[in-house]
Formats: sequence, C-alpha cells, structure tokens
Amino acid sequence: METNQTMVTEFILLGFHLGWRIHLFFFVLFSLCYTFTLLGNGVILGLISLESRLHTPMYLFLSHLAIVDIAYACNTVPQMLINLLSPTKPISFAGCMTQTFLFLSFAHIECLLLVVMSYDRYVAICHPLRYSTILSWRLCVILVVTSWACGCLLALVHVVLILRLPFCGPHKINHFFCEILAVLKLACADTWLNQMVIFVACMFILVGPLSLVLVSYTCILFAILRIQSGEGRKKAFSTCSSHLCVVGLFFGSAIVMYMAPKSRHPEEQQKVLFLFYSFFNPMLNPLIYSLRNTDVKGALRRALFKESHFQLG
Repeated sequence: METNQTMVTEFILLGFHLGWRIHLFFFVLFSLCYTFTLLGNGVILGLISLESRLHTPMYLFLSHLAIVDIAYACNTVPQMLINLLSPTKPISFAGCMTQTFLFLSFAHIECLLLVVMSYDRYVAICHPLRYSTILSWRLCVILVVTSWACGCLLALVHVVLILRLPFCGPHKINHFFCEILAVLKLACADTWLNQMVIFVACMFILVGPLSLVLVSYTCILFAILRIQSGEGRKKAFSTCSSHLCVVGLFFGSAIVMYMAPKSRHPEEQQKVLFLFYSFFNPMLNPLIYSLRNTDVKGALRRALFKESHFQLG
C-alpha cells in the first residue's frame, strides 16, 4: 500500500473563493494594511530604541510585541498577496512547514508577552513604590527570553508531530497560509495525537494566560477605583483599557478558532477569523496600545521636532 503512495512535495493554497475583481480589491487593501503594519510597529521600535525615557520594562515588552507583530505580518501576508494575484502558485512542503512553525511560534510568544505585560501593569498600578524593585531588568530579560523560548519550543513540538505524518494527496490547502488545522486535514493517517496536543496546548497557552490576565486586571480595577486623583484614575484606566482591547482581540479570535465548536461552514469562517488574528491585530496594536500612550506620543512629537529642526538648520 505504501508503494502506491506519492508523497506530496508542494501544496497549493486556495485562499479566498472570490472573483478576480474582489481579489484585486483585497490585494490593494491588504497591501495598504501590510504597509501600515510594518510602518506602525517600526515607528514604535524606533521610538523606544531612540528615546531614553522609554527605556523602562513596559516599553521593553512593547518593543518585543512590535517585533512579533512585524514577524506575524511578514510570515503570512506576502504569501497571501501573491495568491490573490496568482491563485495556483504553489508553496513547497519545506516552506509550508516553516510557515507553520513561524506562525505558531509568534502566536505563542504573543500570548506569553501579553501575560507579562499584564503583570507589568499590575505591579505598576497596585505596587507603584516597589515597581523598580519587583520588575528589575534581570527579571524582565528572563521573562522575555522565557516567552520566546517557550513559544518556539511548543511550536517545534507541533511541527515535529506533523512531520511524522504521511502526505500522499490531495495537496490543496483550503486557506491563505499553512495553518496547522488546514494542513492536518491533508494527512493520510490518523491525526488524533496532533489534535490532542493542540487541545492541550490551547489550555496551556490560551486559557491559562487569559485567566492570569483577567486576575491581574481584576486586581488593577480595584486599585484604580481606590485612586483619589481623578487624573491619575483616568490615566491608569486609559492604559489598561488599551491593553484589554489587544487581549480581547487576540485571545477572543484564537479561542473561537481552536476551542469553539465547528460551525456549518468552518473553513470560510476560520479564514475571516485568521485575518483578525494574524493580520488586523498586528496592524491595530500600534494604534490601540502604543500610539495612544502619552509617553509614546510625546516621544513621537520630539522626534518629529528634531527632524524638522535638523532640516531647517
């Protein structure tokens, strides 16, 4: 039976089942959004690296979130744009596995970074006098390195379990990138172990972190209500509400995709959800989390003023 199987060496990403005009419209729209994603997160990285006032634990975590968002976009969007213009263009098996690994790595890292950032806000609001003592630079570096290491290691486990499966056809992935569930549907063997590991990983990387974030922000809410100054209460609430927007978009779409019961048309609905998860979320993060921040806006104004002053001089 194995001798009659032809192993798949490349896949075809079917993308969106729409007309040519809609594909062209999406190509222009997604190209603009992709450019904005790179520009917005790039500005955040530049400001944090150049502005000494932003060299704090909060902005260290923000800079890594921006790096992950840029990596997200660069991993999935270019292939999607190519497929919008040339739907039959294949992707190699190795390229598909690499894309799956990178996507899962960045997804896991962002989950853990959001937990770390919620802990940072908890310490800053609930224990402001001990902030620098609790969140030392050594602890911040350990938290960031641990997030990256755990994210990549967990993604590697998923990819290794995929590589043990035979792929003998069909070779068409009904998605706009090599998403793990879409890839597993093409395997010519039982994927029970893969599905079980995905479920356990969701409990560990989605439900667990989300629970920690909710606990942190419950404590933060009570601390904000105890703040006597109206201005201080407004500033704290603004910062935390921005973080909760990011958390809600990211975890909400991820939980619906991987843990909610499948609907009658799961594949098409999953594509739309993945647009929020891997495309719109990285684009919106600079707006709803970073560029709304007073310190970041101040750093941006100073950078623009220096640039205009330099040109006039």
